[in-house]
Amino acid sequence: MGKTRAIVITGNGTNCEMEAAHACRLSGFDDTVIAHISDILSGDTTLDDFHFLNLTGGFLDGDDLGSAKAQANRLKNADVSETGEKLVEQFLRFIKGGKLIMGVCNGFQLMVKMGMLPAFEGNYLQQRVTLTHNDCGRFQDRWVYLMIDPDSPCIYTKGSGKGIYLPVRHGEGKFICDTSETLLGIESEHLSVFKYTDGEYSSPATDFPENPNGSENSIAGLCDPTGRVLGLMPHPEAFVHYTQHPRWTRERLPAEGDGLILYRNAAIYARENLV
Repeated sequence: MGKTRAIVITGNGTNCEMEAAHACRLSGFDDTVIAHISDILSGDTTLDDFHFLNLTGGFLDGDDLGSAKAQANRLKNADVSETGEKLVEQFLRFIKGGKLIMGVCNGFQLMVKMGMLPAFEGNYLQQRVTLTHNDCGRFQDRWVYLMIDPDSPCIYTKGSGKGIYLPVRHGEGKFICDTSETLLGIESEHLSVFKYTDGEYSSPATDFPENPNGSENSIAGLCDPTGRVLGLMPHPEAFVHYTQHPRWTRERLPAEGDGLILYRNAAIYARENLV
């Protein structure tokens, strides 16, 4: 049997690549590579050699043109110098090959601004939603409760129960749609995988701080109709071990953090379907 391989793209301001790579290794991927975006653009590294692509958080291009907007334009228009093909063709081939993509925070912002989510009717290059400045007008660094849609096609959330507890750290995390029809489509197809909620995971949270940014319909994460392409604002890679929990010295906690199950499901899917 072949090896399951994960790749974490870094560069241009991202700063969560080590955490994401650790989560991939801990979850069971046989090989995990951290690759600078320049390695992809030069052709020294190709997405074709991997099964799970991680687009991580940070401050892409200093967020000077809006979070991840410059990187989205770069990836949609740049050529791979060795082959001359558009880099975006590698992304599309990756998705059409049945592979997995997870974008976290800046990575989620990058995906929606490229048009990779929600990907109605298989269109991964049409932007229908965005993530913009938090309603509170401030950067938020706090922990949030997320309820999970049990009817979502998302492969990452299988067996995760009603919800999970993860940290957020962003200034532009407010999810909004271009039209009410887009929002209706997202909800009717159960693509809004995660929604901000309270500690009881009882109902979507509309008020600050449970909803830290004012997102429409409390949406914190989104998948495509295949369930293989996922973006979310909270950071699952930042809670894969109990020592990352803010109360780990005061409470008896399970050894595994809530975020690890997302990566473990990716590793299981890759082994069962892609090697």
